[in-house]
Amino acid sequence: MNCLIFSNRIQMHHSTHQSTGVLFIFLGFSEYPHLQVPLFLVFLIIYTITVLENLGMILVIRINAKLHTPMYFFLSHLSFIDLCYTTVIAPKLLDLLITTDRTMSLKGCIIQFYFDCACVVAQTFMLAVMAYDRFVAICNPLLYTVAMSRRLCTLLVTITYLWGGLCATTLTYFLLALSYCRSTTINHFCCEYSAILSASCSDSSFSQLACLLVCMFNEICSLPIIIVSYIVIFVTVIKIPTKGVFQKALSTCAPHLTAISFCHCIILLLYCVLKSKSSLLLVKIVTGFYSMVIPTLNPLIYSLRNKDVKETVRKLIYVKILSPS
Repeated sequence: MNCLIFSNRIQMHHSTHQSTGVLFIFLGFSEYPHLQVPLFLVFLIIYTITVLENLGMILVIRINAKLHTPMYFFLSHLSFIDLCYTTVIAPKLLDLLITTDRTMSLKGCIIQFYFDCACVVAQTFMLAVMAYDRFVAICNPLLYTVAMSRRLCTLLVTITYLWGGLCATTLTYFLLALSYCRSTTINHFCCEYSAILSASCSDSSFSQLACLLVCMFNEICSLPIIIVSYIVIFVTVIKIPTKGVFQKALSTCAPHLTAISFCHCIILLLYCVLKSKSSLLLVKIVTGFYSMVIPTLNPLIYSLRNKDVKETVRKLIYVKILSPS
């Protein structure tokens, strides 16, 4: 037993020693040199819009007392997660497009992955929490304020963040247990899990299995909540004879269903479909869409058909811009 512990310590020390001074070289979109500047401008504009939209959404929800409801409480946290997620990815992506230095240290890469993973998992479960909120609001409207108390809402959000951090910590541990080559070229623009594994010099099969299990567990836990919530909502609404109830429920749920479709379809596409080397460009495009475009779309999806949000935005524009005096 003592020999086994001693052997494991030697192996871990050897792994840590090998990984010291490791540099990853990211290819990004370097295979298209003529597109570097246009892509930089496009991603810079998208990132700027994302920051303004999500900060604006959080501000609007805080200002308007009508929006101090559980649904908008969760939406403000979804905006915060989207803002953090795109901020984790965007700076390095923009840097890769305009500089010749395409390197990142192992430490920097692990830090980026940790926050990337935590945000993705938190976003997935925040959408599940919002589905449960819609279920309570539509199926039990008279008990909504009691069932979705502020204490429960805070607890659900806290668990969501903690679970995201726990999943990120678990997968980061498996990445740190591997040894890495001194200098490795990675055909990606960010420290995605499979990209880091491709740079490993040791057997990464167990780490791949850990990632698969975590992803499957998260999907198995979050998707049923969403599916069951919307099935019950649909059945409840169909049974109500009042005219216009179905259209109102659809109007309330459509933005959330759209956000869910984008989130889970892209996750399944990345981790279950796009695996071959021939699809590396498509992986980068899909990852870019998920990390840059989705955080831009979410505030639009939730605000375009919401009168209270649009009215608050109009008042802010009028007070702060059109009549600053």
